[in-house]
Amino acid sequence: MKLRPDGKPTEEYRIAVLASGRGSNLQALLGAIAAGPLPARVVGVFSDKPASGAIALAREAGIANVALRPRDFADRDAHDEALFSAVAAVQPDLIVCAGYLRIISAASVRRFEGRMINIHPSLLPKYPGLDTHARALAAGDAEHGASVHVVVPELDAGPLLSQVRIPVLAGDDAAALAARLLPREHALLSGTCALLATGWMDISRDPVVFDGQPLRAPLVLNDDDTFREG
Repeated sequence: MKLRPDGKPTEEYRIAVLASGRGSNLQALLGAIAAGPLPARVVGVFSDKPASGAIALAREAGIANVALRPRDFADRDAHDEALFSAVAAVQPDLIVCAGYLRIISAASVRRFEGRMINIHPSLLPKYPGLDTHARALAAGDAEHGASVHVVVPELDAGPLLSQVRIPVLAGDDAAALAARLLPREHALLSGTCALLATGWMDISRDPVVFDGQPLRAPLVLNDDDTFREG
């Protein structure tokens, strides 16, 4: 995306959000847009759960939304074809999987190659999949965190864009660790989307480009929500 001399984008950057749960990451993105750090607009929210908090939030905010239950379709491919056709209709520059809990069909991933990211609650490549907080505790890890990565057909295996780290504290259980990580996840996702919206990062390239150079390691989110190279 081209930038004006004042650093703002010359065109609206359009984000579609996929979510299955309460919508806290969606709320974080909307907050960053309203406050200014994220120069973009959420143009659609999509879900596999009509009763999800994310869909309720989209309706309250007047954002276009579509929720399709997988059980209403013959198989995963049929569900994803319908859902991602709805995504395509809002013409997103970026698709953000923000707590979307279904594995996306390979055909749908390829349809939006280089335009889809996911936030995952672990320091990938550690702990792809579910129950990441409990798995980090069971392994005796000294630190935990979250990662933003490009979506590819393989589960949680795409190029890493950014990460945030927090210490594992004595007495932590999975719930406490998840609760302490959540606000840092929000900052990580919003900050990474801002890098994409302003053109500092380009995931359509292979390898990913950051500040005009290949991204050789995921960026690290600092305590003040700035990024440093890893």
